[in-house]
Order: sequence, then C-alpha cells, then structure tokens
Amino acid sequence: MPSAPAKEPVPANAAEAIGRQRESGSPSARSLLLTILGEFVHPRRGEVWTGTLVEAFGALGIEEKSARQALSRVAGEGLMSSTRHGRRVRWQLTGAGDQLLREGTERIYGFMRQPHPWDGRWLVLTVRVPESQRQLRHRLRTRLTWLGMGSPSHGLWVVPDAGKQDEVRAVIEELGLRERAFAWTGTATTAGDPATLMAAAWDLNDVEKRYLAFIDQFEHLRAPTARDAFVNQVNLVQKWRWFPFLDPDLPCELLDHDWPGRRAAATFHDRHERWHRKAQAEWERMDDEAGQRS
Repeated sequence: MPSAPAKEPVPANAAEAIGRQRESGSPSARSLLLTILGEFVHPRRGEVWTGTLVEAFGALGIEEKSARQALSRVAGEGLMSSTRHGRRVRWQLTGAGDQLLREGTERIYGFMRQPHPWDGRWLVLTVRVPESQRQLRHRLRTRLTWLGMGSPSHGLWVVPDAGKQDEVRAVIEELGLRERAFAWTGTATTAGDPATLMAAAWDLNDVEKRYLAFIDQFEHLRAPTARDAFVNQVNLVQKWRWFPFLDPDLPCELLDHDWPGRRAAATFHDRHERWHRKAQAEWERMDDEAGQRS
C-alpha cells in the first residue's frame, strides 16, 4: 500500500538550500543528492527508485548508509515522499521539492549565460536586523547574496544592477522587513573609489581563484565511459552551483583585468553538453535495473 504522503511545509527556497550547502564546506551526501535530483530526477516526472540512488552514490564514492540518511533527511524536510512496491521503494518529489529544484535549475543554468549591458546605475539597500534575530539575519544575507548583492558595511547592501529592485523588494516583503528597509538606485559619484567598495562588498580574489581551479579541473577532463560521464556531470554541476553565491557577475566596466568567469561558464556549458547524453544513458540504465529487482 502507498505510504501516507508527508506533510509539506512552506516551499524551501533554492537560495537558502544551496547557501547551506556552500557554507558547510565539502559537499555532503544531502548536497550531492539535491544535485542528482535536479540533474536526473526532476526532468523525469520527479520519480526514482531507492536502488538507483544507492548505485549513483556508490559511483560517486558515497557509501549506502550515507545515501539512505540523505534520502531520509530530504524526505523529512518535505521535499520527497515514498511509495512501496513490494520490497522496493519509489520516491517522488513533492510540490516543495519540485519548486526548489526548478528555482535552482533556472538560476544555476542561467548564471552568466549571456553578457548583460550596464547602464551605470547601482541599487543600494539599507536594512538592519538586530543581532538577536540571527536566523532572520542569516536568511536575509543568503537571499540577498543569491541576487548578487554585497555588503561593504553593516546594514548596507549594493549591486551594480538597478534592474534587481523588484527582486530585492520581494525578499524584503517576504521576510517582513519593509518597515526596516530603504532602497534607491542611481549612478556613483566621484567621491569614492568603486574598487574599494567592491573589495569591501565581495571577496573577488577568492572568487577568481575558485574560477581558475574550476577551469583547471574540468576544461580538459574526458569521459571515456558512460559511468565516467555520469560522475563527471554530477561533480561539474556540484561545483558550478556555488558560483551564483560567490560571484556578483559584475559588469565588465568594473573589472580591471580579464575576469575568468566567462571562461569558466563556457567550460561548464561545454562539458555539460558533451557529457549529457552518456550521463543520462547511465542514469537510465541504473534506474531500469533498480526497477527490475525483486
């Protein structure tokens, strides 16, 4: 008999989900599970056998116990539910899980996809949250960082993209901070140095090092077999998904040298396209075999 569906909470936000993964350092089993779900399960009606996920984790060097714990954790968060078919279990994405992965996919694959012209305007936001409200402060920081904003000083957020004012307004209203926030747009004056502002708002040196490491790892990586393609694809997406948090995607007018972001984005999309067919075929094989087991 089908198990009772889990009660779904308010849909999780992709920014907050990926933000927790980024802050944890090395990829956890849960983090890898969300990457696998977004890349292989979400496009297939959001359904997958337990055995498929266990084998997929094994290919990535993750033991079965950790795979099952990750599944239980994601189910406990209301992102997946399960149905028993004899001795086998079939998992389905819930509405919250579907929304989370859809938001994340749009952001991850759209990030730095196309160059955008800059009209010279900045969006500036002031909003203060007391130290005692740590969870609210964390959610605000995560959501604004997801939009590419940086904080050069306490309570102040900036981004060289006035077109994001509607998205920022939505975050402020969703978090109940309308009475504590004020925002405006405009061009910078000659009173300050934009480079100093950017250095305070974002750790661009660290971002650049990460881009170069990403290029070095994946630009010439090959996948002789379908299993190699699957493993490479998961690792590729897992590494790339952090960059929307790290890089504000600054206009070229504000960068004083050949920024490696565009080259890294080209590497991501090129490798992803090259490995896609074989990686998907390997997933189909694993899921077919899992479905045939008694």
